[in-house]
Amino acid sequence: MVVDDHPMWREGVARDLTEAGHQVVATSGEGRQAVRVAAATRPDVVVLDLQLPDISDVEVIRGLRAALPEVRVLMLSASGEAQGVLDAVKAGATGYLVKSAAPAEFLDAVRRTAAGEPVFTPGLAGLVLGEYRRLAAEPAGAAPAGAGPRSRDGAAPRLTDRETEVLRLVAKGMSYKQIAERLGLSHRTVQNHVQNTLGKLQLHNRVELTRYAIERGLDD
Repeated sequence: MVVDDHPMWREGVARDLTEAGHQVVATSGEGRQAVRVAAATRPDVVVLDLQLPDISDVEVIRGLRAALPEVRVLMLSASGEAQGVLDAVKAGATGYLVKSAAPAEFLDAVRRTAAGEPVFTPGLAGLVLGEYRRLAAEPAGAAPAGAGPRSRDGAAPRLTDRETEVLRLVAKGMSYKQIAERLGLSHRTVQNHVQNTLGKLQLHNRVELTRYAIERGLDD
């Protein structure tokens, strides 16, 4: 699904996606409408513009995630302003690409977003990881020390050695392809390890997984 308030840009992006073999199930020029339409059409990926005329991108992302918890949101914006990037990611965006990206870079970002990988314009990945490290260094407030996901019987989740190894590389900001090459595994095997880890930790995407790993010092 493509959400952008500029008709020519919206139609152009939808056309590029269709020509690349993707199915565009809907387009929208407004945030509230986008949330309603997404709930009905159930897209796997939403390509979302930062500036919409009715509600903020953060409200749109939250609405999309509430309606479709598994949806992946790729921000596509003319701005790479730091606070806008961080706000979008904290709200649940999977990735953030500036509109000056080449068509091939954009299509690759959509494919990677669909696979659950966080995708950022060069330079922004470091910004997001840096913010997660800052948050991880802050006091946990009311949360008890060491608090984290628990299984249904109340025990902390157990990861295999391989899952922990993959998690450590995720925390370093490596892509599935890079992790597969580093560990001598297939791309699909790395994806399976990440999905298993997400399930065990009761997390929704690699962005949340990265923060979890950083909070536990696995990015060293």
